[in-house]
Amino acid sequence: MPNQDFLNAGQISGVFGVKGWVKIYSFTEPRENILSYTPWVLQKNQQTREVKVLAGQRHGNTVVAELEGVSDRDAAFALLGSDILIRRAQLPAARAGEYYWTDLVGLAVETAVGIKLGKVDHLLETGANDVLVVKDGEIERLIPFLQPQTVLSIDLAAELMIVDWDPDF
Repeated sequence: MPNQDFLNAGQISGVFGVKGWVKIYSFTEPRENILSYTPWVLQKNQQTREVKVLAGQRHGNTVVAELEGVSDRDAAFALLGSDILIRRAQLPAARAGEYYWTDLVGLAVETAVGIKLGKVDHLLETGANDVLVVKDGEIERLIPFLQPQTVLSIDLAAELMIVDWDPDF
């Protein structure tokens, strides 16, 4: 279901207990925010299934959840490895100057003088600031996502990001 209407918010990474609860590897921040986006569309081996989240909580470094229609360990185990997709419409609108990472992936990146650097492949969280991983064939650049220091402008409609960055770096 690769579709711009859906976003990958996490993955079912394990089973929890004997009553069908599952462990979740969440891509949301904070991790437990994934529980507020219900229903989920689970995708595994090109098959999809919509499920409601009945209950859940943070459990150490992971999140655990009870899903409608999953009542025992065997049913939970069958979901292992499923991607958790949510509808884009379930997300709150980003505030001015803020972006969801998923909106930045795929943007063309150019310098202020028009030198093409490649496209945003993914982002990294470093603690100090996020980092854009920009790829152009075999060349990979790591560009700090600092507005307005290195990231001068972002035009989602034009799918273009302008940066202040040395192309040789």
